[in-house]
Amino acid sequence: MKKKLRIVLGSLLALFGVVFFILPGSMFVLLLGLLMLSYDVPKARDWLRTCQNGMSRSARKLDKMILDRKLRS
Repeated sequence: MKKKLRIVLGSLLALFGVVFFILPGSMFVLLLGLLMLSYDVPKARDWLRTCQNGMSRSARKLDKMILDRKLRS
């Protein structure tokens, strides 16, 4: 029963996360959905890892852009 509830809730959160990714919204809903799905679905673990790596890369890139902008001024 818990497994089915976790899969359904994780799927809904992941679906809303994709919608919020396209529309202005929070990416964390998608991550939360993938986290819930990753307990039971191995492919969700891969997607979660991919999303986490992408967010880390984009945060490093944004930090570098901000630092370069501050150093130019």
